[in-house]
Amino acid sequence: MAVLLIANCILLVSCGNSDKQNEAEATGQIQENSITLTDAQYKNAGIETGKFSTLNISPVLKLNGKIDVPPQNMISISAPLGGYLKSTRLMPGMHISKGEVLAVMEDVQYIQIQQDYLTAKAQFALTESEYNRQKELNQSKATSDKVFEQAKANHQLQLVQIKSLEEKLKLIGLNPQNVSTHNISKSIRIHSPITGFVSAVNVNIGKYVNPSDVLFELVNPNDFHLVLTVFEKDINKLSIGQKLWAYTNNSPQKKYALEIILISKNVSSQNTAEVHCHFEQYDKALLPGMFMNAEIELTSNNVVALPEDAIVRFENKQYVFVSKGENQFEMKQVKIGNSENGFTEIINADQFVNSDFVLKGAYTLLMTLKNTEEE
Repeated sequence: MAVLLIANCILLVSCGNSDKQNEAEATGQIQENSITLTDAQYKNAGIETGKFSTLNISPVLKLNGKIDVPPQNMISISAPLGGYLKSTRLMPGMHISKGEVLAVMEDVQYIQIQQDYLTAKAQFALTESEYNRQKELNQSKATSDKVFEQAKANHQLQLVQIKSLEEKLKLIGLNPQNVSTHNISKSIRIHSPITGFVSAVNVNIGKYVNPSDVLFELVNPNDFHLVLTVFEKDINKLSIGQKLWAYTNNSPQKKYALEIILISKNVSSQNTAEVHCHFEQYDKALLPGMFMNAEIELTSNNVVALPEDAIVRFENKQYVFVSKGENQFEMKQVKIGNSENGFTEIINADQFVNSDFVLKGAYTLLMTLKNTEEE
């Protein structure tokens, strides 16, 4: 009886081993990071193998930053002599043209300046006549030198006063030649010095403003800059005149061409520096303070690369499948570099000299390998 039981156990073990062998032959064999396919599996997976390619790949440096306006393109508008704001139609974001009226100001001092100017001109005619008369009398010694010098001084003082009042009139936007007793005005107009848009309105109608108060802030968009932040280790990769492309997060498909015009010489405490780039063509959709992403194509190099389909990602690492012959493949970790035109640089390529890789069907092998391991 005991002999019969032992014989049955041997028979069961023998049958079990035979079944496992038959299953392995039918479905392929799985070992750690290695897989052997049957001929049918190999054919269905559409696997293609090949070797490294040597390609000329241009590394792309990806940066981010925001649109800025240089100080010379930001204009603060004020009333040089102060006054009350009588009227304005400006609102933030409005487009304005050079010479356009921004505001109308009122104040009694405008009247006073015009009055002083016209009075000075009238007095100048009198002092000039007296100066010429004293000059003739002095030449004939009919009057003393002291009287002539006094007339000459009065003439010069009156001339100085007229010139200073003319400059005050120009400062408030009035043409001295147009000022007369028939058109004295209590108001002046403030004109735009640039073509651009309004970024801020700081006053309301009826408010009195001092000469130091900023009424409006204008921006000239013709010289917008994209200021990028670059790490210290990448600064030497950039140069003045280098081309790049930038895009916003909202419209990544719309790319803008730029050129590097300035690279900062100061490195911040975060080991970063600023790179200023100029837009080749202005777009009204771009506004100061808007964030953008940028891609800069660096100098190209000859590198060893594989097609992107040959590289699989698993647990935040990159792998390839190396062919071992007879439908057997082993998964190996790789370090990748730059990518371009469907190919990716393999940094540790020296570890795979003369190896054949799975160029197509790598993800099928990964799924087969990992799903079987989980079972």
